[in-house]
Amino acid sequence: MTNSKNHFDVVIIGGGGAGILAAISAARENARVLILEKMPKLGKKVLISGNGRCNITNDRLDAACYNPEAKIIVESIFSRFGRLDILKFFKELGLRVVSDKEGRVFPITNQSTSVMDLLELELSRLGVEIRCHSEVTGIKKISNGFTIDSKSDSVSAGHPILCAGGKAYPISGTDGSAYALAMSFGHTLIDPVPSTVPLLVDDPWCKHLTGQKITAAVRYEIDDEAGPAVKGDLLFTDYGLSGTAILDSSEELSIAIHRLHSKKTFVVVDLLPFVSEDELKKEIASRLRRKYPSNKLLAGLLPQKFAFVLADILKTGNPGAIAAFIKKKRFAVSGAKGWNEAEFTAGGINLHEVNFKTLESKKCPGLYLAGEILDVNGKRGGFNLAWAWASGFVAGLEAAKH
Repeated sequence: MTNSKNHFDVVIIGGGGAGILAAISAARENARVLILEKMPKLGKKVLISGNGRCNITNDRLDAACYNPEAKIIVESIFSRFGRLDILKFFKELGLRVVSDKEGRVFPITNQSTSVMDLLELELSRLGVEIRCHSEVTGIKKISNGFTIDSKSDSVSAGHPILCAGGKAYPISGTDGSAYALAMSFGHTLIDPVPSTVPLLVDDPWCKHLTGQKITAAVRYEIDDEAGPAVKGDLLFTDYGLSGTAILDSSEELSIAIHRLHSKKTFVVVDLLPFVSEDELKKEIASRLRRKYPSNKLLAGLLPQKFAFVLADILKTGNPGAIAAFIKKKRFAVSGAKGWNEAEFTAGGINLHEVNFKTLESKKCPGLYLAGEILDVNGKRGGFNLAWAWASGFVAGLEAAKH
C-alpha cells in the first residue's frame, strides 16, 4: 500500500448509499479508500428516502421485488449481504429500527439523519477520505491500475467503483452523467426511463377531480395485456394520475411508452375495490328502487365529486352498466412525469456485462459497479436502498481483496 497523497487502493465514484457501503467494506479490509462526490455532502438521496425517514430495507426482501432481468444478480448479491446482514450492519453501528405493517424498516428516530450520522462516523473511524464538489470527468486504465480525473484534480487507484446512480431526482446529483464513464470502457446502456413516477393522462376526469384522493385498485394494460392489480391511493391531478397505486404500476407503462414506443397504454381503475361487481350491482339496484336521485346514487360509496364525472352513466339507471363502469374505468396514458418527479430509474448498465457474484466489470477487469447505475430497479418500500447497501458492500469487499 502506498502513502502517496493521490493514490488509493480503492476510489469510489459517488457518495450515496452504495458508495458509502463500498467505502466501509473496503476500508474494513485495510484498503486506503477515497470517495469522490460531486455534491456538497454525501448521501443526499439517503436523506430524502422514505420521505426523510430512510426505510433502510424491507422485511419482505426478495428478488421477486425487482425487475425480472435482475433476478439472478439480486439473488447472488443478497446471498452474500442480505436483509439480516443489512440489519446486523446497522445495529453494530448503533442504529435501532422498527418495522411497519408493509415490512418497511425505519430508524426508531424516524429521521434519515440518524442513518447518515452513523455512516459518517464509521467512515471517519476507518479513515476514509472524502472529497465533495468532485465531479469525475474521466477514468482511464493504466498498467498498474486506473487514473480518475475530476474537475478539481486527478487521482490514481488500484480499483475504482462506479456508484454514481441513475437519472432519477437529479437535484440529488444523480443526473445520468456517470453512464458515460462506464460506456467509455465498452459497457452498453439499457435505455433509462423514469420509474415509480406519476402518469400523464389527458382525461376530463383528471381536471374535474384534481386533488381528489381515494383508495383504488389499478391495473396497467399494454397492447391489450393486463398486469396485476395494485391496491393503494389514487390521486387525481391536473396532469393525470398519481398516488401509491399509480407509482407502483408506473414502471411497466413508462418502459412501454418511452423505451418500446407502445401506442396502446392504459390504466384500468377499480374505484371501489372493497366491493365486488355483483355486490355493487345489487346495491345500486336497491338504491334505484328506493328512488335515489342519480346525483346521490353513490352517496356513501364515493366522494360527491364523482357524481359529476359519472353523471351520464348514472342517468342510464342500469345497475349492471354502472357497476361495470365503476369497477373498470379506463384511462389512456400518454407518458410519465419526468426525472424530477421519478423516485427511481428503470434501466442502466447492462447486467450481462458484470460478474454476478463480484460486480466486477467484464469489459474492464478491475473496475466495479454498484447501485442504481446498474439495470436493477426495485419496488417502493426500502428495496432500492437495500440493493444499494448490498451491492456497494460486496463491490467494496471484492475491490479491496483484489
